[in-house]
Amino acid sequence: MNFGVIGYGYWGPNIVRNLTSLENSKVITIADLSRAARGRAQKAHPGIGVTSDPMDVILATDIDAVAIVSPVWTHYELAKAALQNGKHVFVEKPFTSTAAQGEDLINLAQQKNLRIMVDYTFLFTGAVRKISQLLEEQALGKLYYYDSTRVNLGLFQHDVNVLWDLAPHDLSIMDFLLKASPEAVVATGQKHLNGHEDVAFMTLYFPDKVIAHINVNWLSPVKVRTTLIGGEKKMLVWNDLEADEKLKVYDRGVNITSQEGVYDLLVHYRSGDMWAPQVEQGEALRRELGYFVDCITSGQEPFNDGHSGLRVVKILEAANESMEKRGSLTYV
Repeated sequence: MNFGVIGYGYWGPNIVRNLTSLENSKVITIADLSRAARGRAQKAHPGIGVTSDPMDVILATDIDAVAIVSPVWTHYELAKAALQNGKHVFVEKPFTSTAAQGEDLINLAQQKNLRIMVDYTFLFTGAVRKISQLLEEQALGKLYYYDSTRVNLGLFQHDVNVLWDLAPHDLSIMDFLLKASPEAVVATGQKHLNGHEDVAFMTLYFPDKVIAHINVNWLSPVKVRTTLIGGEKKMLVWNDLEADEKLKVYDRGVNITSQEGVYDLLVHYRSGDMWAPQVEQGEALRRELGYFVDCITSGQEPFNDGHSGLRVVKILEAANESMEKRGSLTYV
């Protein structure tokens, strides 16, 4: 499978490195507007062609698929041109700048019988796979809440706010794990430095009384990547910065029994064992790109396809609308 890669900035080198390491894929050309980025690409991969014009990748007859690793405002035009020229598309998150753009790309891919994959690398980590397994086995019981904190100092983006930069990770993970779409969202945030919200909080209301909360921040003095998932039977903590025990499952909860009167509720706290399930090792991005090649070869639709990307964009649009109105309830 011959690839072209558009964008060799922060994430592009990881894409190229993994594509070149796969047995059944090859990178033909790398495109980047920056002379410095092109110089780094040539030094790291002297056997790969380098260009300043992304259309050299899109129009090339020897390229089967294009990885778009550029700012979100460029995704739609580049992906549309790639699809129109018969190329499968792997696109960095978030999928597009608007839901309308996402719908257009999905329809075009269907017309051309081409695959779209949105880069949700976390879905291919051992931690998320293990959480998915636990939820499918109903190890946590009926779910109550999903609470995620993703904060650090930087990296500031100049074209999107912190929600569009960091929250797609959590929204895509929730979409994958909960297998449900939120009904409404409340979001608040504040701009301090560059005209975009750099601190934001989002609350999502799912069916069956499941509530989710996301805290994203570019102005934190420490880096935190922690997710709590609470259920009726057990509770789970995922600390992605832990080297070994990334997941911990707690046999803790609350049991309430009622007697005759409304004031006779009896609350019993359950505190049992904690266990750390084994998590599969290996680079998630390599696994994801290998899966993309397999999907193209077999003709199957990836689970992190354009529809998956579109669901996240719709939530982000609703969150922006809510944030502009200082936290009004907005339906997705």
